[in-house]
Amino acid sequence: MKKIGVLNKEISDVIAGLGHTDQIIICDAGFPIPQGVRRIDLALEEGLPSFLDTLRVILKELSVEKIVVEKETKEVSPQRYEEILEFFPNVEVEIIPHAEFKERSKNVKAIIRTGEFTSYSNLMLIAGVIY
Repeated sequence: MKKIGVLNKEISDVIAGLGHTDQIIICDAGFPIPQGVRRIDLALEEGLPSFLDTLRVILKELSVEKIVVEKETKEVSPQRYEEILEFFPNVEVEIIPHAEFKERSKNVKAIIRTGEFTSYSNLMLIAGVIY
């Protein structure tokens, strides 16, 4: 049995398979996941697991060089926007409209759905390298 890091087999598999600039999304419970994109559904009930807890665990294993945030996150859920930025003090941040975010979600390696009910708690992580 694995004793550290991400214990979820599907998430661990996705992270291990990412290369430089590959993308994954962590999303809230309501995000529309496109057909054909790998869905890792963690949602149990409202708030479980939370978006921030899921992000915190994933970042223990994933090197991130850039994040993509919806402009609606900043406008509708400014506290969530600030919480996201705290995780990435030295990472490039791209802000795009929700409609464009949904369109770009069609090309990510996986989308991890949480039980989060905070509006626009959606984040695209672009993999970096560790060397």
